[in-house]
Amino acid sequence: MTTRRHFLQLSGAALATPALSRLAYAQGNWPTHNVRTVIPFSAGSSSDILGRIVMEQVSRQLGQNFVIENRGGAGGSVGAAQVARSDADGYTLLVTAAAHSAAPAAFPNITYDPAGDFAGVALFGTVPNVLIVAPSFGVKTVQEFVAKAKTKDVTYSSAGVGSATHWAAERFRLSAGFKGTHVPFRGGPEATTEVMTGRVDFCCMGISSALPFIKDKKVIPLAVSTPKRSSILPDVPTTLEAGYKDSDYSFWNGALFPAKTPRPIVDRLAAEINKAVKEPGVASKLQAQGMEATPVTPAEFDALIKREIAANKALVKAAGLKFG
Repeated sequence: MTTRRHFLQLSGAALATPALSRLAYAQGNWPTHNVRTVIPFSAGSSSDILGRIVMEQVSRQLGQNFVIENRGGAGGSVGAAQVARSDADGYTLLVTAAAHSAAPAAFPNITYDPAGDFAGVALFGTVPNVLIVAPSFGVKTVQEFVAKAKTKDVTYSSAGVGSATHWAAERFRLSAGFKGTHVPFRGGPEATTEVMTGRVDFCCMGISSALPFIKDKKVIPLAVSTPKRSSILPDVPTTLEAGYKDSDYSFWNGALFPAKTPRPIVDRLAAEINKAVKEPGVASKLQAQGMEATPVTPAEFDALIKREIAANKALVKAAGLKFG
C-alpha cells in the first residue's frame, strides 16, 4: 500500500509539472499576442490622450500591440466593469484615471469592486485639473469667479458623474462655498466645448483636454487643482494659494489588470510602463500635456486606490451629494 501511494504521489507530481511549466512559460513570454486595452472615457479625453502616448511606447518595447478601445459612460464605470469581468490572463488591461476610486461613492450599486477586483500596475503620473470659464462669463480671476458664483446658481460640466473632473469641481465648490448644478457628459471634449460656448458656466478639466482651448483663448484658466503650480501653466495660481482650503484634487492616470492576473505579468508590465514614461520622447509628450511623474509600486498603487475610495465617500457626505 505504501509503495502504491508513493507511486500515485509521484504520478500526480509528474502530471502537474508540465502544466506548471506551461504556465510559467506563458507568463515568462507574455505577451504573445495583442493586449486589449480599455480606456473608459471618450476619444480626446485626458485619459485617452495620455494612455495612447504611454501604451504606444510600451507596445514598441514589448513587440505586441496594446489595442485601445474607448468604452465611455458613467464616469468610467462602464469600461471598468467590462475589464473586471474579463479573464485575468494578462490580455485585458484598464487604462483609467482617478475616477476609478470615485466610483463606489458616485455609483453605490456598481457591479464590481474598484479595489478588490483589480490589481494596480503603474501610474503614468498626475495631471492638474484646471478651472476654466468662457471669456463671456466676465471674470479674470478665481476670486472674481467665486464672488459671481455666490450670486447665482452656476452650472458646471464634467466628463461624467464620478469622473475626476466631477470630483475636482465638487471639491472646489465645497471649499469655496457656492451652489451649482452639475451637467455631466460622456467625455472631457464635450464638457469643455459646453463651457467654451457659454452654455455651461465652468468646469475643472484635465489640462490635457483643456490646453488646446486655452491656447486658442476660447476659455480662460483661473486656477489649477494641484498643490503646486503646473509647469505648463506657470502663471495660473493653484486653488490653495488662492485661499480655498482643501480644494486640491489629485488626478492620476494609470493602468490596472483584473485582480487575479499572475503577479509576474503585473510586475513585468509595471517595469515596462515605468521604463516607457522615462523615455525622452514620451516624457516630453507627457510634460507637454501637463503630466507630472508619480512613480509607485503596484502595492502602493493598490493602497492609493483604497485610501481614495474612503476619501471620496467622505466628500460625498460632506458635500451632501445625492446619486441615483
